[in-house]
Amino acid sequence: MRLRFAEGKQKELIRAFKEKQGLTWKQLANLLGIKEGRLKAYIEETSLIEGEIYNFLDEKGEYKKFILKKKENNWGRKKGGLNSKGRIKKIKEPLDSEELAEFYGAMLGDGNSHRTKYYESRDNKRGVYVIRIVGDARFDKKYHLEYLKPIIEKLFNVKVRVRIYTNKNVIFIEAHGTNLVEFLEKKGFPPGNKIKNKLRIPDWIKSNKNYLKVCLRGLYDTDGSVYKLTGQNSHQICFTNANKGLLEDVRNSLLLLGINCSKISNKDVYITKKSELRKFLKLIGFSNDRHLKKVKMWNLIAP
Repeated sequence: MRLRFAEGKQKELIRAFKEKQGLTWKQLANLLGIKEGRLKAYIEETSLIEGEIYNFLDEKGEYKKFILKKKENNWGRKKGGLNSKGRIKKIKEPLDSEELAEFYGAMLGDGNSHRTKYYESRDNKRGVYVIRIVGDARFDKKYHLEYLKPIIEKLFNVKVRVRIYTNKNVIFIEAHGTNLVEFLEKKGFPPGNKIKNKLRIPDWIKSNKNYLKVCLRGLYDTDGSVYKLTGQNSHQICFTNANKGLLEDVRNSLLLLGINCSKISNKDVYITKKSELRKFLKLIGFSNDRHLKKVKMWNLIAP
């Protein structure tokens, strides 16, 4: 479906989104999965914007009042999953495993699931269905490209795209699909704001210590930090998150595994004693190269 806006409003919508996100025109075209020529046509209003792209750009529906007409079309499937003919991409639904639990931990840390529904008719469901994991392009690039991306592709048999914005030091990997978003929802990760949804470590992970260890690894790879205390020959491993319930889950899980840690302080849980640091590294460890380099540099594993 294509949308006809009041004159100037299609251009205004696209420019407002671009400025809010701090993107170049090329980056915006890549994000939407279209060529720059197509984006230029939308800006010049010589081509009507597609309904799925509109829903992505205007999640709150602020420009809905400016839509004058909706036109049916038979356009092909849009790159990136924003446009389709109503066909739902099939995925491989993995069984519970350590790989799935580690991926889930990374999602709890720096991931998000997004769903914008759009209906042409009762039987024809379209929309934006995407999962993303975000990181720092300076430090997390290897972790995203060489570790997380292959895990997601193997688990779900989906195409994973990589976006890098060097001007903002941001990298994220993303995969599209209705079934992918709905599968994660069944596993306890609904789309939307993670804080508002009060996401926790799900029971299917908590009930298996091996799953719990690797889930914690995914959490610490994304929301963890390793550093040397100023002026001291001692170190800390810290987990930081704004979700109090998730902080409680992480702390309780560490204690369950025999790793002593601090009480929750603001948004942090600390591991400080050398013996506990070594327990953590032995039982949980890291997959993210940014943390592994520090562990090796400071020889934290050695007794």
